[in-house]
Amino acid sequence: MSTLRALAKAQAVATGVAQPVATVRHLHLAERPLVLVPLALAGEANAPLATLVGTAPDTARLLVVPQPRNRDQRFRFAAELATVVLPYLARYHTVSEAVPVDRGRDVRHRYVDAPQLLVPNPAGVTFLRLLGRSTRFRRPDGEHPVHPDVPLLGRWLTFLAERAEQPGSSALVALTDALTLHWATGQSTVEDQHLPALLGWIDPPAGSTGAQAAARAEDPRVCPPAGPATDPDFDNRVLAPAIAAYARTEDDPAARAAAYAELERVLRDQLAPTWELMWRGVGLLRALPPGARVAARWDGDKDAFTGHTEHLDAAGGPQPRRDGAVAAAVRLHRLERALASYAVQRAYDDPLVMAEHRLTGEAFVGDVVLADPKRVDDSGRRPVLRPRIQVVTTEPVLVPAGTTLFSPARPAQKAKVVFLTPAADGKTEVVLELSGGMGRGLTAPPGTVPEVGERLCLTTLSDGFLPAGAFPAPEETPWTHGGPPTSTAERPTDGDAAEDWS
Repeated sequence: MSTLRALAKAQAVATGVAQPVATVRHLHLAERPLVLVPLALAGEANAPLATLVGTAPDTARLLVVPQPRNRDQRFRFAAELATVVLPYLARYHTVSEAVPVDRGRDVRHRYVDAPQLLVPNPAGVTFLRLLGRSTRFRRPDGEHPVHPDVPLLGRWLTFLAERAEQPGSSALVALTDALTLHWATGQSTVEDQHLPALLGWIDPPAGSTGAQAAARAEDPRVCPPAGPATDPDFDNRVLAPAIAAYARTEDDPAARAAAYAELERVLRDQLAPTWELMWRGVGLLRALPPGARVAARWDGDKDAFTGHTEHLDAAGGPQPRRDGAVAAAVRLHRLERALASYAVQRAYDDPLVMAEHRLTGEAFVGDVVLADPKRVDDSGRRPVLRPRIQVVTTEPVLVPAGTTLFSPARPAQKAKVVFLTPAADGKTEVVLELSGGMGRGLTAPPGTVPEVGERLCLTTLSDGFLPAGAFPAPEETPWTHGGPPTSTAERPTDGDAAEDWS
């Protein structure tokens, strides 16, 4: 936990309300996201019990598994869920746009938008990941056939779960993670994963403090768990009798319909409060202006969505159960690069996030007191434009001379520290030599060189391109890491149809 977040948490306790730790929204919010609130049966491996799903507060559709231990009913639930999810995804398979590549010498095409799924918490992401794992290898023919949409749903859920691991992605978002990225509460990190308590701190009712609202939310009779886990008291007192009553009506269609209606009622009562909280949280996030680099990260989601769509259209196989050695290394490297880039982009977009780096000495803010925008360095083979500026700051400058700094205001420009001079009044004078971001001539265009009086943030954090690592081809995997893979793609087999749901 950073110093600023710890301070914000202390202030939240003192003031009784969550404190903002961001001035902009650091994720994309679709106009019509697909909100999904899952509920799973306790004591079973990801056994679906019910789901509320829809793209608007008044369009919630309830899907119920009346006998969650029944394998056939589980797959019927998956098929029914597919009738909601797959048409939603298909909306984005229509319009494409041309994107220039290779410095404008060529173009590629991608879809102009991509789908977005919202779940209450990280456990909801895990639920969808396991649901995808349980369905993507099933077959519509042979032994234990399933509806043809079931394996397709599994591949899409696996794709979305993998995107959820990508730092900065907004394809599948856990709402508690999104909210804690922007607000700090007076409770623990574990307690922040409880959506009713978290929203109690962020937006407490009139006349109530965040702590009081969170304490009230801990009562499962008032605020049922935000899924996919259920409350044990609800399980024993309400759910188990309702499931048993449905099971006893096998030979009586009228009684079975009544028992099913009762089961729907009690499950809707459990899910409806979380459904309302989801849209309340979306409203809070939507009130924040998006960060400047959010759109570029959403472009990455659109690229991934387009790529997976093309893979499916080309009859590509399902995602493998586990990555090979090279694929795992490539994936880890990609996630590490994305995490480093995401941290820098958030700092560049948000002064509050950058303040955390100022506390650690990775950045400082100062005023430009001198500027020489016409300075030319002619010591090399040809003269080059190298303006110099002097910045005065009251913050500690922990970087040595020769360090290259960057400014969020001009990310393409480098500022090399020429020398630092501590002043007697606690200030530090920093002389910087600028390069890049000023064109190729010997005259800097207006605005490319900081002017006297401008307040400037300088940091060691760079938003520049991070080159990809070099990895061997999968067929060149060394024997120490399992050797070359036996197959580049996995296909459903007869054994998959008999595999237990997990």
